[in-house]
Amino acid sequence: MTEDQQTAIVEALRKVPTAAITGQLLKKHGLRYQAIRGIVPLDQGNCSFAGPAYTLRYVPQREDLNTSTDLGSPGSVVLAAMEGIPAGAVLVLDMQKNSAVGALGDVLVSQLIYAGVAGLVADGGMRDVQQLRKLGLPIYCSGPAAPPSPAGLMPADVQTLIGCGGVAVFPGDFIVADEDGVVVLPAHLAAEVAENGAKKERQDNWVQKQVAAGSGVRGYYPPSDETLARYQSEVPESEQ
Repeated sequence: MTEDQQTAIVEALRKVPTAAITGQLLKKHGLRYQAIRGIVPLDQGNCSFAGPAYTLRYVPQREDLNTSTDLGSPGSVVLAAMEGIPAGAVLVLDMQKNSAVGALGDVLVSQLIYAGVAGLVADGGMRDVQQLRKLGLPIYCSGPAAPPSPAGLMPADVQTLIGCGGVAVFPGDFIVADEDGVVVLPAHLAAEVAENGAKKERQDNWVQKQVAAGSGVRGYYPPSDETLARYQSEVPESEQ
């Protein structure tokens, strides 16, 4: 996938609700568990983003192996992630669902913002949450946690297959977030889902207006052949 293609997909996905994406993944591709579970936005008013996944994997702490844990070490895995993540990416942390520790705080999140990262997703905690809300990077996580991540976790590697909130995430998968949650969209399905999702959302908006006007739900949700024919006749093709 070229950079231009990736950019076009991200722009399209920003207009598609996660509910529409999960519906397509289930109905057309049989993928049932693509929504990351056990996480919430730190700021409900700032939780929408889309971008390719850049992954960071943690494992349970081993105090005798602290080179990768120490941010001052040249071999720090976390700093490698901070320095390697490209603009527009979404940093996804596999924290083993450990909500007792916070992976990142205001300093490292400031670095992500400077790098142009689109968002941050973690199935564990975050520190300095008051400051993080003020900084403005959209963040989904398990919630606030005062202890630092080395109290329970050790960073293992970057840009590898991870599990986050019960979902497998490959580097380059597309991450889409809004007020309904965070969805992992396999890269090879992203262009199709982005195009069809936008069309389905426009159709659903039309159906919602018909139901709100008193047409009833039967025959509209899901739309019957007659309803679809009416939609196609009433809405200009360029707006379908």
